[in-house]
Amino acid sequence: MNFSRYMNDEYEKLFRRMNPPRVVIDNESCENATVIRVDSANKHGILLEVVQILTDLNLTITKAYISSDGGWFMDVFNVTDHDGKKVTDEAILEYIRKSLGPESCFMSSMRSVGVTQTMEHTAVELLGSDRPGLLSEVSAVLTNLKCNIVNAEVWTHNTRAAAVMHVTDEETGSAITDPQRLSLIKELLCNVLGGGNKIRGSSSVVTKEVNHTERRLHQMMFADRDYERVDEEEEDVDEKSRPKVTVVNWSDSDYSVVTIQCKDRAKLLFDIVFTLTDMQYVVFHASIDSKGPDAYQEYYIKHIDGSPVKSDAERQRVIQCLEAAIKRRVSEGLKLELCATDRVGLLSDVTRIIRENSLTVTRAEVTTKGGKAVNTFYVGGASGCPVESKTIESIRQAIGNTILKVKGKPEELKPAPQDSPTRFLFGGLFKSRSLANFGMVKSYS
Repeated sequence: MNFSRYMNDEYEKLFRRMNPPRVVIDNESCENATVIRVDSANKHGILLEVVQILTDLNLTITKAYISSDGGWFMDVFNVTDHDGKKVTDEAILEYIRKSLGPESCFMSSMRSVGVTQTMEHTAVELLGSDRPGLLSEVSAVLTNLKCNIVNAEVWTHNTRAAAVMHVTDEETGSAITDPQRLSLIKELLCNVLGGGNKIRGSSSVVTKEVNHTERRLHQMMFADRDYERVDEEEEDVDEKSRPKVTVVNWSDSDYSVVTIQCKDRAKLLFDIVFTLTDMQYVVFHASIDSKGPDAYQEYYIKHIDGSPVKSDAERQRVIQCLEAAIKRRVSEGLKLELCATDRVGLLSDVTRIIRENSLTVTRAEVTTKGGKAVNTFYVGGASGCPVESKTIESIRQAIGNTILKVKGKPEELKPAPQDSPTRFLFGGLFKSRSLANFGMVKSYS
């Protein structure tokens, strides 16, 4: 063992023990937000962990001031709850104190694409070309294999689709551990994913590690190079809605300054900080501010080796990767919320109905808790057509008026560009047909 490195590690541990994290929650100094101050010994990745804890509680960070130069980390966050009000729930406040204070233990593990098992569920990770009806087919395959989808998150961006699903055995309600059955699940899902673009690959690989779902989706799409633009015409069409990202080197120091201007949304700060951290950049100072519908963020960064951005090629890559990180989670279209008693095949049935009504879904979230399924879909018309009121009414009649809520008005949607290569997930260009007719699904017993 390198003695100098060993002594440095021991010094850092001693410094952290002598200077434990401190968190102060203030509901008095700001009129419309809860102010959270975090002081701690600095280490790589700590900013991401703090932001992740706050966003996982569905808190919105409206302002933030970040300083982590040297050995100390000092941050101030202005946060609100999901209703835009101060955080007053004592259970949440106590969780923040424990998670960010002296009792906290940061840093979670990363992992690669695949199928993983825990005691409660099996995690299935999918990556492939986006196309009409893809997730509808995936959920049908899993249902046919007697798997219940209890949680799922699906993102689409730049002709690609990524999903992380948690499934259980239909009979036992627990994780699927039989190696042969796991192999069959992977094989059939690979067949479905292989039906898209042959130029760029698809994957469903078995691994043995666990990770934060949203981190994993970012990693999967980043590794798939979804940040590379595939269509110059679409780039021109999206110019107005495209995030404005600049990267310049500060002449008076060794920092690179990243500025971002875009439409504000939930978890925006997490997506940006995670991308910078995953690309091995360190945030030394930052200022985050949201005014109305817009967000302005400024970061002073260096690579983990201590250098600023060195070349124009590196600068362009940082810009493209941050733009992709912002756009992956953009919620385009109407928001449909489904709340119903959970059952095997529910997601398959719902996506089939959406598909048969010729709608596309740009993003989806599926959660199950206490026997209740809560599914959220962001939908738009297929081939760029606006969503009509009668289409939404048809879906509500098929699914149930009382369990499906529509957020927004169909008339407010604007047509998307024709022949757009992106965001076909759940698309309904063709009527749904049984997967068994194509020999893609075999009964498993």
